[in-house]
Amino acid sequence: MSLDYDVAIVGYGPVGQTTAILLGRLGYRVGVFERWPTLYPRPRAVHYDDEVARIFQRLGIAGELATITEPATTYEWQNADGHTLLELDRSEPGPSGWPAATMFCQPELEELLDRTAKGVASVEVHQGWELTDATDHGAHVSLRVRRGDGRRWAPSAEQREVTAAYVIGCDGANSLVRERMRTPLVDLGFVFDWLIADTIPRDPALLAGVNLQRCDPARPTTLVSGGPGRRRWEWMLLPGETAEQVQRPEFVWEMLARSGIGRDEVELERHAVYTFRARWAERWHEGRMLLAGDAAHLMPPFAGQGLCSGIRDALTLSWHLDLVLSGRAGESTLDAYTSERCGHLQHAIATSVELGKVICISDEQEAAARDEVLLAVAADPTTPPMEPPPPNLGPGIHDGDRDDGGAAGSLFPQGVVVLGGSPRLLEDTLSPGFALYALDTDPVGLLDGGARAYLDVLGCALVALDPAAEGQQIYSRWFDAHDCSVALVRPDFYVFGTASTAAETNALVRRLRVALGEPDHREERLAS
Repeated sequence: MSLDYDVAIVGYGPVGQTTAILLGRLGYRVGVFERWPTLYPRPRAVHYDDEVARIFQRLGIAGELATITEPATTYEWQNADGHTLLELDRSEPGPSGWPAATMFCQPELEELLDRTAKGVASVEVHQGWELTDATDHGAHVSLRVRRGDGRRWAPSAEQREVTAAYVIGCDGANSLVRERMRTPLVDLGFVFDWLIADTIPRDPALLAGVNLQRCDPARPTTLVSGGPGRRRWEWMLLPGETAEQVQRPEFVWEMLARSGIGRDEVELERHAVYTFRARWAERWHEGRMLLAGDAAHLMPPFAGQGLCSGIRDALTLSWHLDLVLSGRAGESTLDAYTSERCGHLQHAIATSVELGKVICISDEQEAAARDEVLLAVAADPTTPPMEPPPPNLGPGIHDGDRDDGGAAGSLFPQGVVVLGGSPRLLEDTLSPGFALYALDTDPVGLLDGGARAYLDVLGCALVALDPAAEGQQIYSRWFDAHDCSVALVRPDFYVFGTASTAAETNALVRRLRVALGEPDHREERLAS
């Protein structure tokens, strides 16, 4: 049967856009279906971290992003009296080589991703086409879509059926793809309503560089950048308040006035009430259907990981799906997508919820007890950094069950190389895909014929790292910390496993072959 697409994507927000770009550049025929005829014009997410910046680097849009983003170098928590409870220093780049926190305006990001996606020859974007049904036929999936304006459709509206090998639901919290999968949802019961207001200061210097969480029991409040030239305010709704009451413009202006901001100082661009939730789908893969982004999980914004988690989904899913579609891995690879990302995701949700429990205190006595503890911690110079280490992947395609000092399943860093006298991030010099890194040695010399042939099939880059080279000390520190000299890294920058000798390196490659469930015919071809 001839299919319309290799992959159909439902939803064209940043997660759907990123997934389409990644799969399209791998040569797959991708069809994207989005109910809205145009990109959503209002701000939503405002933050991404250094790992997501690294993914955008992979997309080749880092240069253009620099003109529509700004780094957030500090994040401060204050109590009702303005005393600092916690201050996070984000002035140094993160392990991925980019600012630890970057602020942006989502419509500007989506416009850039839209241009990039539509510039990929094998990607077709169908805006104004709403999914009405999806059916898994075992060997393929069929989608019923109809033309509309996102809000309504006429009984006579044009309808069509499209077919694909797989469908990915990037269609948000009310995902129809997820509904057709019938996967249960895990809900932690963490629910708070917050009023969000995006403003454009008439003076760009107004509150520039301020990223603040005011832990005031009378009204927990957030003030952060919304990207260059924008400021975002967030206020928690108090008991008895309704969305209808607080969404009146007069209420928003009253809240701004309490912070000393008048109508002549800012333009009110948008305001809306959001319900912060913490939940995820148990299964992100079922037959020919997959989930990514808000369709798979929702979390409070306190750790700034909502969009980040969705973009991570896009990269991890794209390479898993690539290996399956190309016959280089078995179908079980897609089950690993759920376990890997869900394990990682649950850590982000738990962190967000715990931060929220501290921030959303509205009882004065409870807030005073919190302040006493955090002020004492802040005054102690021996207190270690408050930010937890980044989480590892959940169980999946990596050596996480081996005793390797926690390297397997962790994020591999990115350093700098100097080419022609100019510094460049290392991955700008590599093709996307697997990479075998060896410190102070040529990895080619470590591989036997079978291992080398298999890595060639995967398109794995072989990278010799010079511990004395400018910008590469980050690698020396990483290898020293994990007591190894070789790392096999997945296409999403996470470590499959490590080694120190030629024998261990070849065994590492063999374990990767087993983990990917390599089809028998591939074994026969490589052995011949």
